[in-house]
Amino acid sequence: MLVLKTKRFHSLFLVGVLVLFGCKPESKNSESISEIHDLNLAAPGFDSINSDQKAIAWADAVMSAMGGRKKWDQTRFISWDFFRRRTLVWDKHAGNVRIEVPQDSIIYLTNINDETGKVRIKGKEVQDADSLQNLLKRAKSIWINDSYWLVMPFKLKDSGVTLKYLREDSTLSGEAAHVLGLTFSEVGDTPNNKYEVFITKSDSLVKQWAFFGMASQDSASAIWPWDNYKEYNGLLLSSDRSDDRGPHDVQVYDTLSEEAFTNFDWKMTE
Repeated sequence: MLVLKTKRFHSLFLVGVLVLFGCKPESKNSESISEIHDLNLAAPGFDSINSDQKAIAWADAVMSAMGGRKKWDQTRFISWDFFRRRTLVWDKHAGNVRIEVPQDSIIYLTNINDETGKVRIKGKEVQDADSLQNLLKRAKSIWINDSYWLVMPFKLKDSGVTLKYLREDSTLSGEAAHVLGLTFSEVGDTPNNKYEVFITKSDSLVKQWAFFGMASQDSASAIWPWDNYKEYNGLLLSSDRSDDRGPHDVQVYDTLSEEAFTNFDWKMTE
């Protein structure tokens, strides 16, 4: 029997009871009843037909353990440093992204939804239309890669994903875990990739991920920890990981100046 550390399944049972008997919840239960509506609905295009229910259940448990779908949807502004090579600021609601690459003296200000924006290289804004279009495509690719290293657990039921329950296993640090397999269809820049995600039994959190350059590979190209969770306004995110790879200096903001995405000279102030 699958036992998940989440209230979602109890809440769904309660929904059935209320519908069956036509009962109205007492006002004192409003907080628990509100959890019923914190459902982790799949994104349009998620491969629900070929994904299995056990894997989907664990994806929902991960979402719940990390703060819940409602909290994830409400979270708007996130900034982080990626591999200490570049910094990103993301308006998750509007799709605006700021990317600064100091070693190349490049600043991208773009909208990942429509791939519009502007780019400055070594102090000069790019004017050539073809060059700008190529640079904005590059900016979107950077965001796809760098954001996945930060928020992958929230995207287990994303568009184009097929999710499978593979096995019980242990992480490299020795924690007992359930392992899910993620494959992709016609999404992202590298749809032939595959991932194995290790969800620890003790807390329903992703603690390790394995990368396969090709889905047909038998062994992983790389295995990395996904640890050192911190709470950001009720949301759990993994940063400053034990192998010093991936995202660092993560911050979550309720509000942020629009200039972050329009002004090359904007600077983050605490």
